[in-house]
Amino acid sequence: MPSLPDPQFLTVGQGSSTREIAYRRIDGSRPTIVWLGGFKSDMKGTKAQALADHAAATGRAYLRFDYSGHGESPGRFEQGTITRWAEEATAVIALAGPAPILVGSSMGGWIALLVARRLARPAGGMVLIAPAADFTEALMWKAFPDAVKRQIEVEGRWVRPSAYETDGYPITRELIEDGRNNLVLGGLIETGCPVHVLQGMQDPDVPWQHAMDMVARIARDDVVVTLIKDGDHRLSRPEDLTRLTDAVTAMAGG
Repeated sequence: MPSLPDPQFLTVGQGSSTREIAYRRIDGSRPTIVWLGGFKSDMKGTKAQALADHAAATGRAYLRFDYSGHGESPGRFEQGTITRWAEEATAVIALAGPAPILVGSSMGGWIALLVARRLARPAGGMVLIAPAADFTEALMWKAFPDAVKRQIEVEGRWVRPSAYETDGYPITRELIEDGRNNLVLGGLIETGCPVHVLQGMQDPDVPWQHAMDMVARIARDDVVVTLIKDGDHRLSRPEDLTRLTDAVTAMAGG
């Protein structure tokens, strides 16, 4: 793959909370497709790049970025929280123009739902891949052994082993506590736009039942669900990428 041009940077926040968020954009026809990545992922990942290639080939506007502490955006990952990352996503999405199509992967699905509440006008649509709504509480905290919970509460952090990170990654008390201020699965979820969910049924990180719980709470907007029987969490096989680009194209109106 040819090297990418250097990213542009957007300043988000004020005072001591100011951070520089790296983003890349492709100009083209609107609505703009906006990529919202997952926890510890970055905008050079397989799915994000597949959408970039598709946008370039079809003349579609496309925008992707890295949360602070991820990829090419400066900052320490362990200073990140859901509130912080949602604020950054909202600021970047403001560059996309009216009615963008939000494509959220894993944590990015939760961020997309939170951003939808903040937009002055509804998004044009959402494509959510293994959406990990409320994952800090429902998929992490509730599953942690008591010893891990105590370590997080007393020491403020615990390093979680990961198949994707050699040294694992820190889970902080602030991340868990802030996550509780952003939970969406306790009631009706308002997106203000149509939603298409792509979910692998062999996903060990976000069980398909968790995604269906989210879907059941989107009561006022059209939702299409594609369950991929042999799909894992990443959904990055060629056939998965085709499903993704097809879903995004349809959501954007062809």
